[in-house]
Amino acid sequence: MVAETAKKFEALEAQAAKIMSVFIKAGHEAVAPAIIQPASVFLDVIGETLRARTYVFIDPDGEELCLRPDLTVPTCRLHMERHLEAKTRAKYCYNGSAFRFQPAGAPVAHPREFRQAGIESFGGTERAKAEAQTVVTILDGLKAAGLKDFKLHIGDLGLFRALLEAADMPLRWRRRLMHQFWRPDAFRTELKRLTTLAFDVPRDVPTELLAKLDPERPDDAEKQVAAYLDTRGVELFGTRSLSEITESLLSIVADSKTQPLSADTASLLESYIRVVAPARAAGARLRDLLRGGNIDISEAFDAYQKRLQLLADAGVDVAHADFEAEFGRTLEYYTGFVFEVVVPSLGRQSPVAGGGRYDTLMRQCGSPEDVPAVGGAIHTERLLAALTGDA
Repeated sequence: MVAETAKKFEALEAQAAKIMSVFIKAGHEAVAPAIIQPASVFLDVIGETLRARTYVFIDPDGEELCLRPDLTVPTCRLHMERHLEAKTRAKYCYNGSAFRFQPAGAPVAHPREFRQAGIESFGGTERAKAEAQTVVTILDGLKAAGLKDFKLHIGDLGLFRALLEAADMPLRWRRRLMHQFWRPDAFRTELKRLTTLAFDVPRDVPTELLAKLDPERPDDAEKQVAAYLDTRGVELFGTRSLSEITESLLSIVADSKTQPLSADTASLLESYIRVVAPARAAGARLRDLLRGGNIDISEAFDAYQKRLQLLADAGVDVAHADFEAEFGRTLEYYTGFVFEVVVPSLGRQSPVAGGGRYDTLMRQCGSPEDVPAVGGAIHTERLLAALTGDA
């Protein structure tokens, strides 16, 4: 057993060395972000799916920390420590462990501790070019390690966000639908709810309090909520603050006074998220769909087409790449283009690599503004399993 473990470690190190060599030749500086990170940063940005799987602990000084569940956020923090101007252009690469809880009996391809060899690029203003370069570099790393049989899957949260922005609906509904994008069933439930004539008030929400709240006067509403809780001796506990509770109540009031989402808009959104097609063909389907809905998101659509062309020009076989409108990966900090690389022996649930654009993550990590950023990582244990036939 010990000999097998040592042999696997040696194979992983040899494989990672080949991958890192590709990354460094592509202009990425090798770095080693800290394994232990402030928990609050991760819990705020990684999304509901991974939040419950992050190893969180309290140190002797009372600080809430975690074992990094990925290396993108630690690399963002490292970049900010190095540069007062977070928009400073920089490219990094790394090879290290990440940690996510897995239930007993989870597949071998999903261990609680796993290694990522990845790249991150900050400050690049030519977004489509940076995205294409990221995909090409990741694929070059996979090929250098010996992988030949794989499939590229892509998605584009930028297209979906542009569609929401162009659709006729209140801003709070756009935010709600965007938040549910990573949960298909919840998204469809919310979309259906927005198209109904009657907005049901939750049973535990006091109607007499709702009657006093005015969405146009949020500060006064917060005072009303505080007074209501105080007179009934209700203390705040858990993770929701007074302002968050008030915002939720104001949303209920505003919804009750707003016309439902039109059937045409709901149908357009439903039709969009159902698009699954080869990447080239998907472009034509999306163009026809949006034209029929009288929606103009030409800037986001042009970026999609430009990215495909840049990938093709770099030698990527986009004819065999698939686009899936509902695909957004599990990490909720992604804001635009996303991709995964899948091998037949492991399937879609265990991609050997993935990544995408995350322009708001640097601000969520403490930067005063958004920073253009894109990256990707290779799951080296899965890659080794695919290469050795142990998948």
